[in-house]
Amino acid sequence: MLRSMYAGISGMKGFQTQLDVVGNNIANVNTAGFKKGRVTFQDMMSQTIAGASAPTAIRGGINPAQVGLGSQIGSIDNIHTGGNLQTTNRTLDLALEGDGMFVFGSGIAEDVNDIDLAETEILFSRAGNMYFDDNGYIVNANGQYLIGRNGLDQEGNPIQGDNSRIRIPEGAASFSIQGNGVVNYIDASGETQSAGQIMLANFSNPGGLEKIGGNMFRSSVNDGMFTGDDDLVTLFEPESAGVATLVSGAIEMSNVDLAEEFTDMIVAQRGFQANTRIITTSDEILQELVNLKR
Repeated sequence: MLRSMYAGISGMKGFQTQLDVVGNNIANVNTAGFKKGRVTFQDMMSQTIAGASAPTAIRGGINPAQVGLGSQIGSIDNIHTGGNLQTTNRTLDLALEGDGMFVFGSGIAEDVNDIDLAETEILFSRAGNMYFDDNGYIVNANGQYLIGRNGLDQEGNPIQGDNSRIRIPEGAASFSIQGNGVVNYIDASGETQSAGQIMLANFSNPGGLEKIGGNMFRSSVNDGMFTGDDDLVTLFEPESAGVATLVSGAIEMSNVDLAEEFTDMIVAQRGFQANTRIITTSDEILQELVNLKR
């Protein structure tokens, strides 16, 4: 069989995957905190017809003769550039200007105040649409707790711990969230009190994070998460150590550029079409070979 036929099949598979990624990007063009994907290609192994030869005293060198056997997917990348900020004027809508991600925990028992991140399932996200649950804790749309420090327990007492949930006590008149993540509220007597500070995680290679759906990312062995000397997760205050500033009343939208995605879609469509033509042409050549017996 002709090599070109199988090369065309490999190209069709690759462009189909690119169309899948482009379709997912376009579907999430209005998803808060979404990070677009990108497909890169690389060639497959090549069959050597003739090897290279070195120059001699009477003849120059000869380059190798090779025939490529098609293409394959090189990588599917998550592009963690910032998305546009959309103003909502809702205090619990939070956006990040700069590097870093919100930290969320699930499966935390009600009586746990100082959270051990090593024993808790923690997830990360740039989507800042937050809500209150029935106990006053700040959670995301999936009900996972926003992680910070120096929060309040059920009795309203400060939690002196490195990691805790952020809670606005019952009866608070109003609350605000500052750029450094500090959450303040007005108590019943009109005094300003602190409800804790929102903390962020930072990564040297955010492209290594694993998407798990629901606007959430999970840590992997290649994300370059910053850890302390004890290899435990280190969280950072906003506006410090090169991490982002919190913007209350705004939300970060998807970083998908529709013009770019439609261009990629056209390129993938034409690439797929061209590879089908290769298969059709190879089939016609095989037909001519079969007809030689007539």
